[in-house]
Amino acid sequence: MRRSAEEKAETRRQIVRAAGRMIRERGLSETCVADVMTETGLTHGGFYRHFESKEALAAAAVDSAFAHMRARLEQITAQAPAGKKLAALIETYLTEAHRDQPQHGCVMASVGMEAQRAGGVVQAAYEDGISKLLALFAAQIEAPTRQQRDDRSQVVLSVMVGGLLLARALRNDPAGSKRALTNARKAALAAAAG
Repeated sequence: MRRSAEEKAETRRQIVRAAGRMIRERGLSETCVADVMTETGLTHGGFYRHFESKEALAAAAVDSAFAHMRARLEQITAQAPAGKKLAALIETYLTEAHRDQPQHGCVMASVGMEAQRAGGVVQAAYEDGISKLLALFAAQIEAPTRQQRDDRSQVVLSVMVGGLLLARALRNDPAGSKRALTNARKAALAAAAG
């Protein structure tokens, strides 16, 4: 019985990972349960053993994508030298590799307003993920007050996500796309400094 529960939990994780990749690559509305289940080698009917609805799956996938991103960014801050942690986060996020691989990248840049329109548990998972990222960034910012750190972290994260979106939108203009990443890195660092 215990082995069965472990297998079920692992299958659920596989479904969530597949959904997360698809959601970041295609968006929420273009990700369907049948495709997710096919990707994991399971039947559409088996979906309801793990989730009560597509919305529950989307919320779990969004939550998982944010958790994965936070873990990666926390690892980067742990390895960066003192005084360079925020710069390391910004440099890691605003790369050509991140621009070119949305299925493995930031869920904010992939689903943005779609998560807000979805409402309910999806919106709640999205907002929770953003709040936790803002806290991670605020912890790396030096400012006289907590409010200033929080405000600067919002600006930094906004510039980073916006810069990534602009770079993706300009893929047919490689030089412009690369400039968008470079300019966003500069702007994010300047915003952090106040």
